[in-house]
Order: sequence, then C-alpha cells, then structure tokens
Amino acid sequence: MVAQQAEKGSIQVIERMMSLLDVLADSPEPASLKILAQTTGLHPSTAHRILAAMTATRLVERQDAGTYQLGIRLLELGNIVKSRINIRDIALPFMQQLHERIGEAINLGIRHDDEIIYAERTSSGRSLVRVVYLVGGRAPLHLTSVGKLFLAADTPENVRAYAKRTGLPGKTPHSLTSLTALEKELDKIRRHGLAFDNEEAEIGLRCVAAPLRNDEGIIVAGLSVSAPTDRHSPEWVAQVKETAEQISQALGYRKARK
Repeated sequence: MVAQQAEKGSIQVIERMMSLLDVLADSPEPASLKILAQTTGLHPSTAHRILAAMTATRLVERQDAGTYQLGIRLLELGNIVKSRINIRDIALPFMQQLHERIGEAINLGIRHDDEIIYAERTSSGRSLVRVVYLVGGRAPLHLTSVGKLFLAADTPENVRAYAKRTGLPGKTPHSLTSLTALEKELDKIRRHGLAFDNEEAEIGLRCVAAPLRNDEGIIVAGLSVSAPTDRHSPEWVAQVKETAEQISQALGYRKARK
C-alpha cells in the first residue's frame, strides 16, 4: 500500500513537471511563478518546489527577475533525440494506419538532388497499374506529388535552375514540361499545402501528397497516396493531410501561432 502511494506520488510529480514545461514552451517570454502557478493550477509553493528541482538539473533556468524559462539541458537532450530520429521508423506506423483506413498504397518520399527517392511504401495489393513508386525507386521532382512539395518549398531562383538543369522531361501528355505551368502549379501547392499528380508520371495513376516537417519547420519528406484514377477519392485529401500533420508532430514540428 505504501509502495503504491509512493508510486502514485512520483507519477503526479512528473505530470506536474510536464505541465510546467508545457506552459514555459508556450510562453514567448520568461514566466513568473505567479503566472506558472495560475496557468497549471498548482499551488505556488508546489510549483516553486518543482521548478527548483528542474532548475538544479538545468531543465529550467531561473532569471534574476524571478522568472523562469526552458533550460539548456532540454536543448542538449533535443539534439540527441534529433540525431537519432529515423523518419521512416516514425512514419511507418502512421502510414500503416492510413493504409488500413483507405486500402490504397501509401508512399514516403525524400528528396535527393533533382529526384524523389521512395523510402517506404505500403502496397494496396490490388492495383493493375504498373506503379512507379517502389521502395528505392526514383522519379524527377516535377513529375510527382511529393517532388512538387519540395519544389514549392524552394526559392523561385532554385526552381528556375532546376527547370534549366533538367529540361523538365515528360512521361505522359499530362506532365508539366514548361516552367510557366510548373510555377503555376507550385503556387497552388503553397496556398493549399497539398500537391497532386494527375497521371503525370504514369497514365491511369493519380496521387495526393502532404509535407512532413521537422522541428525547424523544414520539409524533410512527403507522404502520398497513390491509386488508379478510377479509385481515387477526394476524401483522401483530409486524411493524408491529417496523417502528415501527426507524423510532423512526432518529428517535433509545432505549428506557429497566428
């Protein structure tokens, strides 16, 4: 009984510690003990005791004015976590869940120079279309929904340089083979945060993709759903976007407050 009470008390302390860290993370300026106690619902003496312990371990820093902010130890730990992150390992469970919901192929693509490399894929197992997106496969950026995400995030100068360097080769009559058409498409992607491939890499195959961002807000990969045109559903847009946001959060991304 005593052991159970001690364990419950330890868990409660951890929960209170996390609530204080969350408030400090959301505060753009160092926060006072009064604000921290009010926001977390903790008694000031309890908040002060926990903050003192976190200050001793450098999880929190106490300013001369009696205010608190996140400590350097969190940065050190964050860098260790970041160095060990494997995008594929983090994304795969979310990809499998999305695959189970919609029953179509889910792709994870990363950029390498002027191409997209597919790092992971869940196969629908029922497509008669010769899908070009195989694990380890490559495709030009402008011909894929995932590749367009990376181009849309790049500067106009770099996009023009890409077009000049590659010549924007096409695979189908729907491929974007002119800089004007590509720039128009990229502008649309920037506004909506989604990219589409409408039979541009392969006739009979359509894709929709959303970006995966790291803790710095940088696009590090793209998540897409690919399926034959006759099975493509507009309902996938929201599902792909939601899953991409979940993976981004798992990678440390936090949306900027408006």
